[in-house]
Amino acid sequence: MNIGQLINQIALMFCLMLVGILINKLKFMHSQTSSDLTNVLLYIVSPCLIINAFEQPYSQSRIRQFILAAIGVVVLYVIEIIVVKLIFGRLKNENLKRITQYGSIYSNAGFMGIPLISSLFGSKGVFFAVVSLAGFNIFSWTQGVSLFKDTKNGTSEKISWRQVLLNPNIIAIVLGIFIFAFSIRIPNMPNQVIKYVSSINTPLSMIVIGNSLANIKFTKDMLNKEIGLTILLRNLIFPIISIFLLKIIGVTGIAFYTTIVMAACPVAGLVVLFTLQAHGDAAPAISVMSLSTILCLITIPLVFALGTIL
Repeated sequence: MNIGQLINQIALMFCLMLVGILINKLKFMHSQTSSDLTNVLLYIVSPCLIINAFEQPYSQSRIRQFILAAIGVVVLYVIEIIVVKLIFGRLKNENLKRITQYGSIYSNAGFMGIPLISSLFGSKGVFFAVVSLAGFNIFSWTQGVSLFKDTKNGTSEKISWRQVLLNPNIIAIVLGIFIFAFSIRIPNMPNQVIKYVSSINTPLSMIVIGNSLANIKFTKDMLNKEIGLTILLRNLIFPIISIFLLKIIGVTGIAFYTTIVMAACPVAGLVVLFTLQAHGDAAPAISVMSLSTILCLITIPLVFALGTIL
């Protein structure tokens, strides 16, 4: 795997996004359609992709790298949470404080990361990518959600662990680990169905992202110093930290490259949803998400190149 192949894959994914933009401009996809396809991706296609990735022979070295990568992902999230609290925790604008903290920490692991890893490394890469996906789901739906809770009145909603643990992707990961650990063979017919469904993940994800970007009107007011710093942290600084962290822990090979690419993915689209649910101004969230996504065309190959050099 070289940097040229990575650039080609990212360019291909952006071409698929352009298809999504075209579909939007032709009025072929409305907001309800986009919402429905998002649910299909999150609750059907992604779990199938995860289960398919775990259907491979058990290997001690593979499971060791899996565990080391998991340790690296958890430590990286802790570092990110502490750093963004120190940088943005004192912002007077509560809405911007939430957006910058969440945007800096959480990447688009599912919609951008998994399709990219699947294209680059196939099921072997997705096997290790689910570590980052699990970390995202656990931290985002606990610490991430807590950023958007109203604590001014001295009351804060409790974290719903039921919502976290019953997430289809988490369930798929648990099932996948069971399948991998006991070398279980899925019967041919359901196995083929899983493979066919998982194969649409990359094109459908990129088309949905492109459709979302098509609704954004870019203006010079979209970028301020807080938004710029958020993108710098999300797209470059934290991924570079992940390189050193994983090297120290001893993560190597596909596990290493998969994890740094997942860490280098742009701001998670959930930042917009959570802002809307908190009745905040979604404009900064849309700005940071869209600009981060566009810039990742440059920053992901840069992070990958640094990973191969360091």
